[in-house]
Amino acid sequence: MIETLNNGFNFFISLGGAAMMFVIITLLSLAFRVSFSKSIEGGIRMAIALTGMGSIISLLTSAFGPALDAFVKSTGVNLSITDLGWAPLAVITWGSMYTLYFAFICTLTNLVMLFLKVTNTLNVDLFNIWNVSVLGLLIHYYSGNNIFVTSIFVVFIYALMLFNADAIKPTIDDLLDYDQENITTTAHPSLLVAPVVMIFNKLIDVCIPFIDKFDFDAETLNKKIGFWGSKFAIGIYLGVFIGILGQQTVPAIFTLAFTAGVALELFGIVGGWFGPAIEPLSDGISTMMSKRLRGRKLYVAIDWPILASRAEIWAVANILAPILLVIAMVLPGNKVLPLGGIILTVLTPALLIVTRGRVIRMTLIGTIMIPLFLWAATLIAPFLTKTSIAMGNFPKGLSKGQLFSSVDSDPIEKMLAMLFGTAAKTLDLKLIGFSILALAAYILMFVWYLKKIKSSKPVNATIKPNHSVQMPTK
Repeated sequence: MIETLNNGFNFFISLGGAAMMFVIITLLSLAFRVSFSKSIEGGIRMAIALTGMGSIISLLTSAFGPALDAFVKSTGVNLSITDLGWAPLAVITWGSMYTLYFAFICTLTNLVMLFLKVTNTLNVDLFNIWNVSVLGLLIHYYSGNNIFVTSIFVVFIYALMLFNADAIKPTIDDLLDYDQENITTTAHPSLLVAPVVMIFNKLIDVCIPFIDKFDFDAETLNKKIGFWGSKFAIGIYLGVFIGILGQQTVPAIFTLAFTAGVALELFGIVGGWFGPAIEPLSDGISTMMSKRLRGRKLYVAIDWPILASRAEIWAVANILAPILLVIAMVLPGNKVLPLGGIILTVLTPALLIVTRGRVIRMTLIGTIMIPLFLWAATLIAPFLTKTSIAMGNFPKGLSKGQLFSSVDSDPIEKMLAMLFGTAAKTLDLKLIGFSILALAAYILMFVWYLKKIKSSKPVNATIKPNHSVQMPTK
């Protein structure tokens, strides 16, 4: 019996991440009483989205692999880790059975917090559980597969996401001009960086508050930049830049430029397929919950692109892209060459929320915080590479032994996961002590931030929403 189950499980794993997720999403949707047709549709969409992302990554790495090697040799800059953006993380995590476990305990945490009335947010953004899963897989790996420590950490992080979703709801209402009946918020994990943004924002209040006098309208800037600030154009700049530094031929430089433009644009398009894929399951859970909590007004948390109509997000992302590349080349301890994550939408939504859309503040704080994202991407590269090889989805086009990573959300939380995991595995007293201090500082910072964000007042000049033609990258 045990051997039969083991063989069945091994066969299921051998199907690959896309086929596994087709089966899993379909069965989960049926379990939450979603119609058979919608359940099948969700499973197929998820499988296609994962397959599409894998194809884009392969396209990008195949084209850039030789150029990146030549770039490192010709410049002497040790940026040997290729940044493939958020897509590889999603592929790895959604191909792992642990993600389903994390989704279960996070959903359970949400329900318990709702019933205890410590949150008013029902998070239906199930797709982005992969962000939490990355943290869970990290601490599980570094703790020597300690599932207890892993579970506690994942629940802790998810609870903070819900607290944050409650706290930023009034700010979202102000920024997007929502009325009092609107129940939409977001619990996206990338917004956990907001407490650090708040610290720098308060320092600006004290040291250089006069910079607000020089602020400008982001929508006007976006219109002036037009196509030249699009993902197409940014990809072309990046391809030309790396091609020249890698001393490639003129035809090769053109190929790199156009390939990068296509890849960056397709990341956004294919990334948009994941939301509809998980929507039937999210709707099923939401319907079941609304029946259990009748008469109580809840906030419903969806993905961060509810903020994407604010032009400041895209204006600042475009400004920060070249700054990110320059900082990557000179930052001590960084080994990541920004590529897939060159457009920092993992940071700009938090900048928007905290600064209330003041572009100069957003740009200044974003520049200061870029090293956090690069260092975190450097640190997790060995783990990501090893895990992808073990799961059989190592990106095609990368040479054997080459590391890859992602300039993505939650840099502080990733570092904490590695620290706590190592402390739990080694039981080193110094590491344990340092972990306790780090956790205490993190919690105090978050509590302070919650008080500040709840008491912050609208900035009249930035309340009215601006609309941009740019589309979210995920």
